[in-house]
Amino acid sequence: MTYNPDGRPLIISDCDEVLLFMVEPFKQWLDETQDIAFHLEGNDFSNALRDKATGEPVEQKEIWRLLNGFFDTEMSRQEPIPGAVEALTALMDHADVVILTNLLDERRETRAAQLQAVGIEAKVYTNQGPKGPAIAAILEEYKPSHAIFIDDLAQHHGSAKEEVPHVTRLHLCGEPSLAPHITCGEKAGHAHARIDTWDEALPWIMSRLEEAA
Repeated sequence: MTYNPDGRPLIISDCDEVLLFMVEPFKQWLDETQDIAFHLEGNDFSNALRDKATGEPVEQKEIWRLLNGFFDTEMSRQEPIPGAVEALTALMDHADVVILTNLLDERRETRAAQLQAVGIEAKVYTNQGPKGPAIAAILEEYKPSHAIFIDDLAQHHGSAKEEVPHVTRLHLCGEPSLAPHITCGEKAGHAHARIDTWDEALPWIMSRLEEAA
């Protein structure tokens, strides 16, 4: 779709590691209650979880069970990324803001409530898999004058570039223990910029909105 000059700008933001910390509270929960150690080497999440007693990697199906268990009962452990709440609050004066999060649809209301509790009042869309098609659907719904997509994973920027190449794409990972290890969306050619702090990201986003006005 093309942009609508009569529409309002739209910010589409991911949640985990963009607005809320996830890996560190997940790691703490695994250590405290599951007897599992989490040590990320490189960007291979599948080998990061290991049984404390044996040192053996946790099987993929067990990783999914643990992730679901975390999101079922432990979302209260997640705290805001520094500056995220203030940045989204400021952006809402200039654009519509929605959240696109890769959680099961049944967790949409829980995620919305979680964000509201820390001061982020925004519509939440859940998704599974690549985010490009979901972004396209959101654009069709809002018909914005311009759109900016923010996510911490390069593959989602690749999907967005493929499906909606006209959308401005910012790669932001606010988790310091994770950021150095993940593929950079800007270097991969999928994102327009890579900025990992909201203090720097907010003025960059505001500048893009001003340029598109």
